[in-house]
Amino acid sequence: MSENVVRLHKATDGPASRPVPLWVRSGHAVKHAVTHERTRSAGRAVVRHGLYTFNGGRIVARRAWDGRTGARYERMIRAAEAARNLEAAEEWEERLSRFRAARHHRRMDLLHSPVDAAKGVAVGAGMSIGVLVALGVVLAINSGEVKDVVTPLSATIDFIALLIRIVQIVWGPAITIGPFLALLALWAVGRQQQAAPHWALPANVRSGEGEPITPSIVVKALRDLGIPALRNAIKEMGDAGASMLGPITIAGCGVEVDVTLPSGVSTIEVQNRRRKLAENLTRHEHEVFITIPQAARTVRLWIADSGALDEPIGPSPLVTDGTLTADYAKGKAPWGQDLRGDAAALSLYQRHLLITGLSNQGKTAALRALALWLALDRTVEFRIADLKGAGDWAMFDGLATVLIQGPTDDHVVEATEMIEDGVAEMERRLQAPPGTAFPPLILLVDEAQVAFMCPLVDADKRPYGGSKATSRYFMAARKIHNQGRAVNVLLWQGTQDPTDQNLPKLVREGAHTRASLALGTESQARMALGDKAVDGGAAPNLLRPGLDKGTVVVASDGIAIPAGQSSITVRTHYIDTDTATEVAERAKRMRDGVTTLRVIDRGEERDPLADIHSVFGESPRLVTQDVLKRLTALNEDAYGRWTFADLRRVLDGTGAEPYKSDGRMVVARERLTRALANRDTDGSASAS
Repeated sequence: MSENVVRLHKATDGPASRPVPLWVRSGHAVKHAVTHERTRSAGRAVVRHGLYTFNGGRIVARRAWDGRTGARYERMIRAAEAARNLEAAEEWEERLSRFRAARHHRRMDLLHSPVDAAKGVAVGAGMSIGVLVALGVVLAINSGEVKDVVTPLSATIDFIALLIRIVQIVWGPAITIGPFLALLALWAVGRQQQAAPHWALPANVRSGEGEPITPSIVVKALRDLGIPALRNAIKEMGDAGASMLGPITIAGCGVEVDVTLPSGVSTIEVQNRRRKLAENLTRHEHEVFITIPQAARTVRLWIADSGALDEPIGPSPLVTDGTLTADYAKGKAPWGQDLRGDAAALSLYQRHLLITGLSNQGKTAALRALALWLALDRTVEFRIADLKGAGDWAMFDGLATVLIQGPTDDHVVEATEMIEDGVAEMERRLQAPPGTAFPPLILLVDEAQVAFMCPLVDADKRPYGGSKATSRYFMAARKIHNQGRAVNVLLWQGTQDPTDQNLPKLVREGAHTRASLALGTESQARMALGDKAVDGGAAPNLLRPGLDKGTVVVASDGIAIPAGQSSITVRTHYIDTDTATEVAERAKRMRDGVTTLRVIDRGEERDPLADIHSVFGESPRLVTQDVLKRLTALNEDAYGRWTFADLRRVLDGTGAEPYKSDGRMVVARERLTRALANRDTDGSASAS
């Protein structure tokens, strides 16, 4: 025994240092060789090219059979019958009859063809010999040699002998090479048709990267969905299912095609297999959208180019166009792009709005983009409650007349009172004379789920949150939904993870425009958009959290939705906080100064003179009626019943008394500032 073998079997100090047996190492080597990527690639190549040749033969045989028989016509007849197109079925049946009649005529001609061929050969040979002899006679007369009479005939015989010799030489190699050429031709046919299993195809084909969508690819994807009725119907169709498809048209960064399903297959069966359909089309699930158009038993497929939806869209017109203005009644907010790459604009005129989505998916940015556009209409008033309080709405300081920022229960109380003040304003407008025009008032609550889930109760034991008839926030929202749009008092809400607890049914169904970013479940999608939109193909629950930020599914009559669909998917423009601040500053320059109330005070001692000064903001002077309105917004309990006489009582003797300007009674901010300074210098008590 050699030294190596002795060393292999020698005992060692411990099991850790014991040599690995040869058979174990051999097994590992074999396993590594079998599972190595090169081995697997070689195996796939062998299977692929073998099946190319075999299936290429099947394809050629099928084509030959179709050319010699009426099989093609019979398949087309079955396809027309499956599609219930009787006219097409009759036309194909007539073509089949003509084909059979022509075939019968050709077969009858074959019975007489041998005799006719023999007669033709005899006549042809005789005429050829006669021509050759005549040509020889002419040559003999010309040359004076009698032997030239047979010269043309002899030359022809020699030529025929040469051809026979050539055939004898070539025949052997042709017999040897011919089968290989035939196999090569079959392989070429199979390769062109990719006639091999998907797993055996080359990596670039299996990845589907950039693979164009063709009718055969769509039909094959539908056939392999695992729906027996659909698979059997496609097999019976003479055109292999092509009659199901409408035209494949370019639609933005993808293509669109309508598929008319055969009898016995429902649209919901295809919708429920969206992921499998996408994979059959070599796409990711989020790159295929299935909607239901108006045509019966039809699904509309939108198939994105590979990776196209991961590319960002361009900047918002709010950023690129410094001269852009808004028109609440007639304009539309430039919100983003639809999947076809067309601009998606949303009308906000007299429409309550609800936008939902998981946390950190771009909900606030999408909602804020709409508010920033509308802020460029100087007639619009905003009252905003941000119950997250992270500063996402800070740029509206100086734009909104009320700005509440914070997540606490006290902030919910303030937000509730803001909505209730909106209800009071709505009721005042409803009682105005007919034909009175009212400027738009937008009551915006971001993170509204905080308000619905607030546990506080007021002094009368009425809860601020909840969904009962005693809930203050819920009832205020319901009242605005019921009558607010008629007088341009609108409620916009943004909320996370919609459920019956944090977004009651009556409130969510009161919104005219409902939009949703990525959600977790289909039940949440139904709460966000409604059953009709989800049944029509809307699926925000299939958006990818974190990857599809800013992509919203919208159900609204304020946006252009393709005919027959109940929703549209929009990739919204992202406007970051710094850029949003720049847009807000542009909106502020369009306005005559807005005083933003940051806190709604409740129940404490008031300083009327200081409060009057605080409501001026940057305005140099205000009409007395506007002063009274702003004081009411500041604290309705203290100033809600004030009249001009109360205002004059406070200002008399201060040097800031109301005076007439252009026929209207006004109050000057400069005089108020001087009066407050003089009062504080003299140490006088605040007015009571």
